[in-house]
Amino acid sequence: MLTYEECLDMSDLTQDEVEAIAEHEHTDPIIAMAMGNYLCSHQGENKVKKIILDDIAKAQRKGDTAHEEVLRRVLNHFISTHPEHTGSTA
Repeated sequence: MLTYEECLDMSDLTQDEVEAIAEHEHTDPIIAMAMGNYLCSHQGENKVKKIILDDIAKAQRKGDTAHEEVLRRVLNHFISTHPEHTGSTA
């Protein structure tokens, strides 16, 4: 059986990216990791980018500037590691 960490190492995502997807989709991190990995391996990087942008907007609406800043760093890292499919930074 694979551990969570082994699955994360095999995915094309960071822990923070997985957590952003899990937050958006209201699901467990392992499910979010599978979803994100699938999207990244099937030209769905823009969907992952939109998920993170949605999380940023939600943090803004709640006035949670600390979480918003974390998510902006997550977004910038994601874009820098998937530049061919995600366009420019937010």
